[in-house]
Amino acid sequence: MGMPSSITRARLDALLTAAAGTRVAVIGDAMLDVYLRGDVERISPEAPVPVVRVRERTHALGGAANVAQNVAAVGAHCELVGALGGDDAGRTVRDMLVRLGAGHESLITVSRATTTKTRIVARAQQVVRVDEEDDGDVTGAEVAQLLAAAERAVATADAVVLEDYNKGVLVPAVIEAATRAATARGIPVVVDPKFRNFFRYRGATIFKPNRRELEGALGAAVDLDSPRALHDAVERLGVGHLLLTLGEHGMALVGPDGATHRVPTTARAVYDVVGAGDTVTAYLAVMLAARATPLEAAIVANYAAGVEVGKSGAATVTPAEVLEAFDAHAADGPLPGGPPPGRNARAYT
Repeated sequence: MGMPSSITRARLDALLTAAAGTRVAVIGDAMLDVYLRGDVERISPEAPVPVVRVRERTHALGGAANVAQNVAAVGAHCELVGALGGDDAGRTVRDMLVRLGAGHESLITVSRATTTKTRIVARAQQVVRVDEEDDGDVTGAEVAQLLAAAERAVATADAVVLEDYNKGVLVPAVIEAATRAATARGIPVVVDPKFRNFFRYRGATIFKPNRRELEGALGAAVDLDSPRALHDAVERLGVGHLLLTLGEHGMALVGPDGATHRVPTTARAVYDVVGAGDTVTAYLAVMLAARATPLEAAIVANYAAGVEVGKSGAATVTPAEVLEAFDAHAADGPLPGGPPPGRNARAYT
């Protein structure tokens, strides 16, 4: 493992300033998160389950839409390419993106329900989650529409994100067309993969699975202390850099030469890990768009994740908050290297 990596405040400030003028295309599975919050005062007479009296209903953007929201929070322009149903949930997602100023003209309407995750929460404790979705691959004319939208978005972008939640948007044809278009223009591609198309992202600049996802795809435990094993994983995936997110143990960035840089966590308090992975993905993309190196992008994204996990739910992180986190850690002194991350490290998802 390499020693902890750092960045100067001047460089961080310059990158954050440059990022605000960039354009990012986010292609993937957009979702709506619904939160029903209330109180439990009795058990149902119909079944041994709590009765939650709902006091508040809130909506949040999920999946690729949350990545788009995080890109917008940096000040960059984001064009979101994905699929929504012609339903109330789909209209809600579009309305929320309009309010953010994120581009949504590349969202196609498909003949299925918008993926919606409803969390019922009582006294800060999640009681149950209800998923409404059709996660089969998009087909036929819908694929053609996605291909056209993706190629239009990539044509004016400074970086591309492929955000896969296995909900059917990132079929091989869309992955390959977007990667090919980005490569032709010489712009970076950041991938947040899932199991279904794990080995379809050849040519990506940064490939960002968590440890559980990488081990599941490779079919074997990953030895983070073995440069050879990690180099072999990069070669097998056909990507420029592998960024393993390791939850409370930070991140490990593996380059094409097998060199591994350890980026320790900067989180002071972990309140909620929901959405931290989306924040990392967004910051990687805007930093690469601002001409950061992959290592610099990982360091900045790690600061952003440290801020995000201190917030409730899937939250956004501003450049000012990243600078504040940097200053707080600079005041604390150098970050400790810490022990090698354990196999059971909880991963940002």
